[in-house]
Amino acid sequence: MANSIVDYYNQFDEWGRLDREPIEFLVNWHYMRKHLPAQGHILDIGAGPGKYSMALAQHGYEVTLADLTPRLVDIARDKAEELELTKQFRGFHAADATDLSRYDDQAFDAALMLGPLYHLQEEADRSRAASELHRITKRGGLVFVAFMTRTRHLMTSLSDPHQWKPNHEPEGIMSFAQTGNFNHTDEGRFTGAYYYEIEKIEPFMEAHGFRTIQLIGSSSIAGSMKGERFDYWQSFGEERYRAIMGLVYREAANRFNLGASSHLLYIGRAE
Repeated sequence: MANSIVDYYNQFDEWGRLDREPIEFLVNWHYMRKHLPAQGHILDIGAGPGKYSMALAQHGYEVTLADLTPRLVDIARDKAEELELTKQFRGFHAADATDLSRYDDQAFDAALMLGPLYHLQEEADRSRAASELHRITKRGGLVFVAFMTRTRHLMTSLSDPHQWKPNHEPEGIMSFAQTGNFNHTDEGRFTGAYYYEIEKIEPFMEAHGFRTIQLIGSSSIAGSMKGERFDYWQSFGEERYRAIMGLVYREAANRFNLGASSHLLYIGRAE
């Protein structure tokens, strides 16, 4: 499984995805800034090329970046140099979220895990990753963890079945609905993943030592907004655009919208 994830992200442009579909980053970043302390040392595990790490570093946080894919770690290191942020980083590491033994207990004031948990299809691996996240986070420290929902992937599969094989056949989609595990049958497409039932996310994290603060939909009510739509709303002027984005941020916390969001952000505190 780890090899397939590395192979996929060796060819995938994750930084570009967040630029092309910025709402996920904007919503997540809004809630991170809302909850994070003014300073501290943050681990970004599953960081990819470092989109969130760079934002954290630009706001004065000390950051340790880690990802399973060495190529993405190298891209992140180069990006930090390009942005003249290297001094804010304590390290760039190739690391597996299920084994963070290179880091001491309670080493970090906060931690991000924005990907690993939905790439781990075995329950034991998800449990190890959550346990490791708790171990390396200081008691009272915040964590921000990404999940993908079974509800949204069922919606996507039903509306565009041939993009999500084997969910293009009744047996495939019914099996997915039961297990949450998805393995694309088209070679080179999205890596295998585990999609969560929304009502089980908070109990899962709480069972691993976290107290829930909030669960939000990262795409809120604006999942279909692309660049031209942002341009449209910005054309009304900065003040009215801020009001629109304020609405988007507020609706991200509306629990009735969670199933429509491709990614959820769990915000919790290590106890």
